[in-house]
Amino acid sequence: MIETIRQGLKEDGFDVSISKLCKWFEVPRRTVYYRPTKAELKVQEHLLTPIKAMIEENPSFGYRTVAHLLDFNKNTVQRISQIKGWQVRKRPVGFRPRIKALLSVAERPNERWATDLCRIWAGTCLAAADRRPRSRSSSTR
Repeated sequence: MIETIRQGLKEDGFDVSISKLCKWFEVPRRTVYYRPTKAELKVQEHLLTPIKAMIEENPSFGYRTVAHLLDFNKNTVQRISQIKGWQVRKRPVGFRPRIKALLSVAERPNERWATDLCRIWAGTCLAAADRRPRSRSSSTR
């Protein structure tokens, strides 16, 4: 940015130093001279071929499965998969449609049963009570 401004001013006949422009725009000089030093990602070809063959044969395999079957380090397989864009995407989490169950409807009494369990303290033990047939039409207990 600073360099383009400097060149534009130079074309207009104004010769301004980079340090002066940095002071005017309150930008540190080191940001003008900064060049990123990130190297290009390297992939070893002798690892690439078997991984690619395994993924083409079984596209649903993830990097852990591929690493285990090829007896490679899983981090290496994951890095190669990320660089080449071969990673299997994780299934999205969220609502999935379910099968709706049919409601249980009783046509006549003594067809549909329900159990109510009640604990009653009887001195030294607990007892269960209230087991009787129910139908949808009868609302009394």
